[in-house]
Amino acid sequence: MDIQSRKLEFIQAFLKIQSEEVISQLENILISKSAIDSKGDSEFIPMSIEEFNERIDTSENDFENGRYKKTSELLKKYN
Repeated sequence: MDIQSRKLEFIQAFLKIQSEEVISQLENILISKSAIDSKGDSEFIPMSIEEFNERIDTSENDFENGRYKKTSELLKKYN
């Protein structure tokens, strides 16, 4: 399927959406994507190995201490 067909299918699906919350979420995605595109790739700064390892450690600690959401909880919020 080419990009134009995908866009048309997306537009058709979008027009059927009745939830203002879902529309707001899609608007936020477009806004954040536009901001990223306007900066260009030259603004991207990858995280260091140290930052990456700190995020892993924080995530593991959060999980061990029950600071996480189950997939079913997230799905309830967005369905």
